Amino acid sequence: MKKKSMLRVMDLGQRDYESTLKIQRDLVEQRKRSEIPDTLILVEHDRVYTMGRNAKDAHVTASPKDLENRGIRLIKTDRGGDVTYHGPGQLVGYPIMNIGGEGKGVLWYVGNLEEVICRTLQTFGLKATTDRENRGVWIGNDKIAAIGVRITRQVTMHGFALNVSVKLSDYGGIIPCGISGKGITSLHLLVSDVSMDEIKKRIIQRFMSVFNYDDVRRE
Repeated sequence: MKKKSMLRVMDLGQRDYESTLKIQRDLVEQRKRSEIPDTLILVEHDRVYTMGRNAKDAHVTASPKDLENRGIRLIKTDRGGDVTYHGPGQLVGYPIMNIGGEGKGVLWYVGNLEEVICRTLQTFGLKATTDRENRGVWIGNDKIAAIGVRITRQVTMHGFALNVSVKLSDYGGIIPCGISGKGITSLHLLVSDVSMDEIKKRIIQRFMSVFNYDDVRRE
């Protein structure tokens, strides 16, 4: 595969979901016009449940009152997939990139995002797996990373969410990704002394390797 010249990385720190979604949409339009290079947004969100295009209302088990008491918002969005949770301690990555043609559709793209996360987890000595029926990344029977994407005119948005040091009880108001009978885990339960900065560094390195970039600019 031919090398791409530049990956731009925008680290937004912790930010609410809706303002980040607006940033994504603005960047998508700029990328479609070739005004910016491929861009990877990294962010931690305030606590929120997001429902993808395929989400079922029944997969949100918390009542409106429960959500209010928990301090967790519920937002419907236009990504693929079902319902998931975002919050502090979870690294969310939103690639805004032109994946081009040559058969590089959604399955190719999702598979590569899974590969980025699997390779990152392998650097901690963890055996991560994927499941074509239930997309995302798994450690045994527990999901550690969720994936939900949208591609328009070959430009991507939305992306992946990797649990680094998440409060797992916050998943208690949903059936994550609509999957019953499986669990959720977080990296801090599997590896000691995990820092978000180190995870970001390793994710960027593996993202560049999998998607074949030869340079990066961090902002």
